[in-house]
Amino acid sequence: MSFTEALESAARAAAERVNINEGDYIGEDGLLHCASCHKNKQTKIVIGGKERVVYCICDCREAELAAEKAAEAERERRTRIAGLRSACFSERAMEKWSFENDNGCNPKLTAAMERYVENFGEYKSRGKGLLLCGSCGTGKTYAACEVANALIDRGVSVKVTNFSRVLNELQGTYDRQGYLDALNAHSLLVIDDLGVERGTDFAREQVFNVIDGRYRTGLPMIITTNLSLSEINKAPDAESRRIYDRILERCHPISVNGASHRRQRVRNEYEATRLRLGL
Repeated sequence: MSFTEALESAARAAAERVNINEGDYIGEDGLLHCASCHKNKQTKIVIGGKERVVYCICDCREAELAAEKAAEAERERRTRIAGLRSACFSERAMEKWSFENDNGCNPKLTAAMERYVENFGEYKSRGKGLLLCGSCGTGKTYAACEVANALIDRGVSVKVTNFSRVLNELQGTYDRQGYLDALNAHSLLVIDDLGVERGTDFAREQVFNVIDGRYRTGLPMIITTNLSLSEINKAPDAESRRIYDRILERCHPISVNGASHRRQRVRNEYEATRLRLGL
């Protein structure tokens, strides 16, 4: 394609992007002008020594095109986020466990999770995660999912799972290393309920492989457990100690105390049902 042909092709492309609207007018320069912004929709250029009139984009059309581009980028962002959220959670309810829906029962913990999200870039570079430990129903899993959802909203890849599910899936695959590599492809790995998995040799070995694999990637993880920090520090056997040592090196421990939110919610539901039934 010659230079002249290239210019003519560009001119035709510009014409296709120009909207001719009612009220557009010919100005004193003999060229088409926009009825709204009054800027040129035509201009004169010289191609091959000959002056030609070609279409160009006025300010209004340029703004429209920018808005269309921004809208398309936003649609792509939302699609990506929806995909990240779907890949993250195995339980759809967790997709709603966010800071916006937090019930405010543990504001100190929630604030700590928000700060972790705000500084995630730094924590990721250091491979620093969190260990949320405490009794059942105190909001550990919800807090971890708050972090996951907030990071996903920022386009960060997160995976939330638990060791019981991991062990079941590992038993059902021949490519165990591929499975572990897939877990470690995420910027943050959240593992729920450490310590409730079966205490078999296979289970302990696979738990170690998951933790050690993540440890070696240098990427952060958040782990929740019903074990107390004292129980973790006083692991009864060498296998548990080598797992917990790696966790404590990479995860800052946070004790999550207080009454069980789950039990309180159940009591509230029981009472509401009792009243509806007139009992």
